[in-house]
Amino acid sequence: MFEWKSWFGLGVAVVIALVAATLVVIVTSLIFRAAARREEWARGLVSQARHPFRLLVYVVGVWIAGAFAFPAGTGLDGSVHHLFLIVTIAASTWFLVTFVSFSLGLATSRYRVDVADNKLARRAQTQILIVRRLAAVIIAIIGLAAILLTFPGVQAVGASVLASAGVVSIVAGLAAQSTLSNVFAGVQLAFSGAIRVDDVVIAEEEWGRIEEITLTYVVVHIWDDRRLVLPSTYFTTTPFENWTRHSSELLGSVDFDLDWRVSPSLMREKLEEILGRTPLWDKRASVLQVTDAVGGFVHVRILVTAVDAPTLFDLRCFVREEMVEWLHEKDPAAIPRTRIQTVEEQPRARRKASDQRADTGGLFTGNPEAEERASQFTAAVPIQRPEAQDAGEKD
Repeated sequence: MFEWKSWFGLGVAVVIALVAATLVVIVTSLIFRAAARREEWARGLVSQARHPFRLLVYVVGVWIAGAFAFPAGTGLDGSVHHLFLIVTIAASTWFLVTFVSFSLGLATSRYRVDVADNKLARRAQTQILIVRRLAAVIIAIIGLAAILLTFPGVQAVGASVLASAGVVSIVAGLAAQSTLSNVFAGVQLAFSGAIRVDDVVIAEEEWGRIEEITLTYVVVHIWDDRRLVLPSTYFTTTPFENWTRHSSELLGSVDFDLDWRVSPSLMREKLEEILGRTPLWDKRASVLQVTDAVGGFVHVRILVTAVDAPTLFDLRCFVREEMVEWLHEKDPAAIPRTRIQTVEEQPRARRKASDQRADTGGLFTGNPEAEERASQFTAAVPIQRPEAQDAGEKD
């Protein structure tokens, strides 16, 4: 009679278990591959879950064979049983995490964000993403706890920990205050709708889109392809701009400082012509107004609308370029100019002396009497000849 409780019997049982596990894997793979020809989700499940599933099937098969045919009296049956229990728990945890992540990812694919009105889809994707990661963390923690509880010493420690759960929770809370606050902030962001994946935000004076939301941090894809990584608490404690909170449609301005000779009516006609030949404009609003006219310039503001922030930026640049070209070609008088008025002035010394003569009177200036006194000193003095002088003396 064949003895199964021997090393030879154990080898035969292990071979049979491996063959049976292989047959189970092949049959399951064929079923899902056949389903994958009609359903996309089956193909994804086969691609993601085949490795943990195969590991779990082979480990369980070998464990059953060992439990049935392991030789008695060796003293190793308990340790081998414990080892297979740990490996089975680990493989089951891996498979469960993969299956839950795939299921939630399948739910995420039902919400498309590549359409015009995608607010609800982005919110659903954000919430499912957070739930998927939270579920993976919880399953991994439960699996690790289950493995630790298989050790008798850990069971005793667990009982004492439960007895002092209040103190432990306080200590753990103080030690992991920052981490836990980020985790709670991440969950709050997912379900409050403050930000969603693909939202356009301005954070830390940087413009970008929400690329990823995790339990502890948020990744912002900045316009120049940099990534700004911020803790989840940033978006719950710091003011920030969300340009797509309710919709992605935006209003933007194009400003000009022009000369007083500009014609706003002609600019309005040109604006209508520019917007009429570009698909960037969503036809919601177009306004041209003179918002200021001081300091030697006329400030002209153009308001245009677009479906989202990148389109609005391109539209503003397009309108600005077209208007600059039109001003150069059709209305050069509107180009801003700086005017300077020059005044001719007298030399400083001459102006000062003239001011003094006009303002103050002196001995020889300021009135007719003074001018007459001055003539006595400046007039010619007659000179008498010697003969005239002698005749005068004789007389």
